[in-house]
Amino acid sequence: MSSIADVARLADVAKATASRALSGRGYVSAETRQKVVDAARQLGYVASQNAASLVTGRTKSVGVIIPFINRWFFAEVLEGVEEALLEQGYDMTLYNLPLASPERERVFEFFLARKRFDGIISVGVALSDAEVNHLHRLGRPLVGIGGAIRGVPTISIDDVAAARLATEHLLSLGHRDIVHVGGSRVNEMDFHVHRNRYGGFEAAMTAAGLPVQGCLHTSEFTVPGGHERGLALLGDPRQRPTAIFAASDEIAIGLIVAARELGIQVPAELSVIGIDGHPYSTMFRLTTLEQHPRRQGQLAVASLLAEFENPTLGGHDDASTVLQTNLVIRSSTSAPRQPTVSGS
Repeated sequence: MSSIADVARLADVAKATASRALSGRGYVSAETRQKVVDAARQLGYVASQNAASLVTGRTKSVGVIIPFINRWFFAEVLEGVEEALLEQGYDMTLYNLPLASPERERVFEFFLARKRFDGIISVGVALSDAEVNHLHRLGRPLVGIGGAIRGVPTISIDDVAAARLATEHLLSLGHRDIVHVGGSRVNEMDFHVHRNRYGGFEAAMTAAGLPVQGCLHTSEFTVPGGHERGLALLGDPRQRPTAIFAASDEIAIGLIVAARELGIQVPAELSVIGIDGHPYSTMFRLTTLEQHPRRQGQLAVASLLAEFENPTLGGHDDASTVLQTNLVIRSSTSAPRQPTVSGS
């Protein structure tokens, strides 16, 4: 097996220079770095992570805790995290965190404590006080994606503001018979996503002087969930709204499919808007508020790496970075169709 000395000899540089070039620590000219990289590639040299850890105190590994891996938002965040970590030469260990259970306790008390991570990223997980205390005792930097976590810098969107803007878009088009299809507050997602998105809808409707009683219809945050709710909600023309604010793009897409099956024209007879920026939103010409989950993952990594280089002085930093969503208007929303006036 080739050594760092072999790489240095082939690149005609000092051993220390070769080490700096491959570790990225310390200044090395671009030309010299490329010579060392080429020599390492030619020799098939792979740096010993254990040896590097002894020198730098770093494991070049980050732990990620996440509640779902099979939902679009979380998968997009993970891709952003993984891309950013790989670009900086870090490994990622993923923990699919269940709800309160012995299995969840073991993740915190055993796996996260046993593994040697440089830091931890929490994606969409509302941590209990005991869990936050445990993570802080590990003495590793922690960054969250989602709502606020005590003593932890977080990256999120304002769900209330995003939902209010989506509803105000429908109101601005002239709709007054608007309903919200979102998650059940009984089966609340972490950080009260369901409640906050309904809260934004409620605030916009109330400001417009419109009632909200009976305007919430629950659905799973999936295309099939939206489709099932759409068939039930839109099947009776006597109770059919003119517009729907869906709490996610996947729900909105399911609603559009249901409307098509029922012969309802979108947007002539029904306007639909969602939140997310799902890639399928373009295909379905869905008006939506994009929240860029992959970018959230990349920013979380950048925040964590910055903490590695400049640890927060005097304790933990719970600063929150609230990212803007952007309204993308497509052809799933329009002014409501005016009723036909019969001649006398």
